[in-house]
Amino acid sequence: MIRPATPDDVPAIIDMIRGLAEYEKALDEVETTADRLHEALFGPSPSVFCHIAADGEQVAGFALWFVSYSTWLGRHGIYLEDLYVHPDRRGGGHGRDLLAELARICVERGYGRFEWSVLDWNTPSIAFYRSLGAEPLEEWDRYRLTGPALERLAATAGERRG
Repeated sequence: MIRPATPDDVPAIIDMIRGLAEYEKALDEVETTADRLHEALFGPSPSVFCHIAADGEQVAGFALWFVSYSTWLGRHGIYLEDLYVHPDRRGGGHGRDLLAELARICVERGYGRFEWSVLDWNTPSIAFYRSLGAEPLEEWDRYRLTGPALERLAATAGERRG
């Protein structure tokens, strides 16, 4: 069963975020807290959304996403930030069901894209995504500013204004 996350799911989502980070060998980079996640998902102006794959009362996995926008298409899309299924629940269709639900939302809302990133060494996930018909965007490289580099650039805002 796929359903929207509820506030009661926040602890399970945090645990899965940590599980994903551990799998991606980046557990030390996780800074989020239950309060931050709760605010983002359920605060007065939610900016991210989450769906849960559940086996009855047990959470099997999650998909956390946000709305993107393509200037070229002139339409919104979905950007999948995280997809995770507990290791003991993999192979049961939960990941596919989560992706199918987000694809359904895209189509229903007239969105033009459904995108995500995957680490280049994560061959099981790459094979899974390709089996669904997803194609890599090999001509594009992602860039990111965080920490001190983000702060340095932010400090220069307005310097060239007269």
